[in-house]
Amino acid sequence: MTQSIKLNVPVEAHGETLQHLDLRRPTVQEVRAIKALPYRIDKSEEVSLDMDVAAKYIAVCAGVPPSTVNQLDLSDLNTASWVVAGFFMSAASQPSAN
Repeated sequence: MTQSIKLNVPVEAHGETLQHLDLRRPTVQEVRAIKALPYRIDKSEEVSLDMDVAAKYIAVCAGVPPSTVNQLDLSDLNTASWVVAGFFMSAASQPSAN
């Protein structure tokens, strides 16, 4: 599962200018390596982003260096962070009706 987001402000990665980021679901191995979820749930069950962790997932899931994540416009960072968090809140595929 991959989700593409159009960037409001282009960024540089691997010597190229990117107009969008293609974010894929992280693997279990990548989640275990990062050792944290990209969000927190408080006592009142409200969800908030952990931006440091989300930035690590954005770099891994988009295949870009952390320096590219640092170039993101704040609105693009917010959008990408919620996309990454969304991967943890839904199943990769739905079971068949058979």
